[in-house]
Amino acid sequence: MLRSAILAAADSTCIERMVSTTPLAQAVVRRFVAGVTTDNAVQVARALHADGCNTSIDYLGEEVIDAAGVAAVTATYCQLLATLGEVDAAPFAEVSVKLSALGQGFDPQRAAASAAMICQTAKDVGTVVTLDAEDYASIDATLETLSVLRADYPETGAVVQAYLRRAEADCKDLAVAGSRVRLCKGAYGSPESVAYQRTHDVNRSFVRCLNVLLAGDGRPMIASHDATLIAIATERAYYYRRNTESFEFQMLLGVNSKQRRDLLNAGNTVRIYLPYGTAWYRYLMRRLAERPANLAFFLRALARR
Repeated sequence: MLRSAILAAADSTCIERMVSTTPLAQAVVRRFVAGVTTDNAVQVARALHADGCNTSIDYLGEEVIDAAGVAAVTATYCQLLATLGEVDAAPFAEVSVKLSALGQGFDPQRAAASAAMICQTAKDVGTVVTLDAEDYASIDATLETLSVLRADYPETGAVVQAYLRRAEADCKDLAVAGSRVRLCKGAYGSPESVAYQRTHDVNRSFVRCLNVLLAGDGRPMIASHDATLIAIATERAYYYRRNTESFEFQMLLGVNSKQRRDLLNAGNTVRIYLPYGTAWYRYLMRRLAERPANLAFFLRALARR
C-alpha cells in the first residue's frame, strides 16, 4: 500500500511542484543528489573515490519526446565523459543512461544511435556505460538495444529488476562472459500479472537472480541496502568461489555510509549510484518506493535540518 502511494506521488505534478519549491526539502535532496551540474557530479565522484568507492553517474531525466531534448541529453553525457577523462576519473566512474531520456519512446533508432555515441565517448576516455532499466513496457526494447550495442561495446551493462516475474529468465540470458549486470529490486509500478507485489516475493526473486548471476560467467553488480540480501549475496559469492574482484556491490548516494564502509573493509568493491541534475523528484520518489524503509530515513534527515 505504501509503495503504491509513493509511486502515485512520483507521477503527481502537483506534489512535485510543492516538494520542489520547499527550501527544507531541497536542502535534504543535496544529500542524495550530487548537485545540478556536471562539475558538481565529477567533484562528488572524486571525493567518493578518495573514500574508496567507485561511482555510476546518472544525469537525471527520462521520457524525452523531441529531437532537441535528445541532443541536449546526449551532449550532456558526452561532456560529462570528456570531463571524467580530463581529470583522470574515468577508471573509477562509469555512467548510467536511461534510453527514454534519449527518445526511445518516440524514435528508437535515434535513441540507439545516441546511446552508441555515448558508449563510444565512454570507450575513448576509458570507462563504460550501463543502460538503466525503466518501466516494464520498455524492457524488451532496452534489451534489444543492449544486444546491438554490445556488438561494438561488449562491456555495456544491463539492469535487471527483481520485482518483475521475468527477472530470473533475463538473468539467465545475461549471465555470460563479459556481461555486466546490475541487480536491483525495482522501482516502477507494474501489474500483478508481470510483477511481484509482496516484498517477500520480491526478495525471493532477488535471491534466485543472485544465484543465477553468481553462478554465471558475467560480473554481477548487486544493488541493495537490504542487510539480509547483502549477507546472502556475500555467502552465495563464497559458495560460488567468487573472488571480490569479480563482482561488486552498488549503493545509493547518501544512504547508510556505515554499511558501505563495512563492505569496503571486508575487501569488496563498492560503487555508488550518483545522480545529478535538476530532474531529481521522480528519482527520489522511486528510491523511496523501491524500499519504503528509506522513507523513514529521509524523514529523519528532514527532521535533523
